[in-house]
Amino acid sequence: MYRVLHERYPYAHCELDFENPLQLLVATVLSAQTTDVTVNKVTPALFRRWPTAADLAGADRTEMEEVLRPTGFYRAKTNSVLKLAAAIVEEHEGEVPPRLEDLVRLPGVGRKTANVVLGNAFGIPGITVDTHFGRLARRMGWTDEEDPVKVEHAVGELVPRKEWTMLSHVVIFHGRRTCHARRPACGACPVARWCPSAGIGESDPDKAAKLLKFELAPTAGGKGR
Repeated sequence: MYRVLHERYPYAHCELDFENPLQLLVATVLSAQTTDVTVNKVTPALFRRWPTAADLAGADRTEMEEVLRPTGFYRAKTNSVLKLAAAIVEEHEGEVPPRLEDLVRLPGVGRKTANVVLGNAFGIPGITVDTHFGRLARRMGWTDEEDPVKVEHAVGELVPRKEWTMLSHVVIFHGRRTCHARRPACGACPVARWCPSAGIGESDPDKAAKLLKFELAPTAGGKGR
């Protein structure tokens, strides 16, 4: 199923814009309860104003709140960024640590966020169990676990470690573009033949195709959206 989904989304990637580990870490924290698109609109101004962990830690709270306002829960998120940046400065000399055990000790950073940073900023394989990944892992019969950490470990046993980061991207892309929470496009799903949940959504191919949140590439090598 993973191989076929990878063929469907060969261009799958982290949809948060970033230039370094710090930017990705902060962007991932900000992505809670909002969309990656919204975060990507806010972070350029954020990092122009405060480019380093020390800059972020010393930022004026009111000024940062205004920058982060579009993301929602901006006061709480400002507090999270200030605490996170301060911890990075105090405990890691201003550099984001490349180890899971160090990342999860930072305030507001769980395994999901840590694996996003490890996989995409450091090239260290990790499985990112967000709401899409957990939902699809259960829907496709990969695990019955509900706890994200248990889902991570269960799925990790099914797929080679070197594939974990791309697996995360591919499954999340599929969840956002085809296998929707409320009305999955089963009739346009490339892995429906193996999926125990096939048929819970729209099974008619033409109707299902209209539910897709991207365009299928017309030629080999083309990129859908």
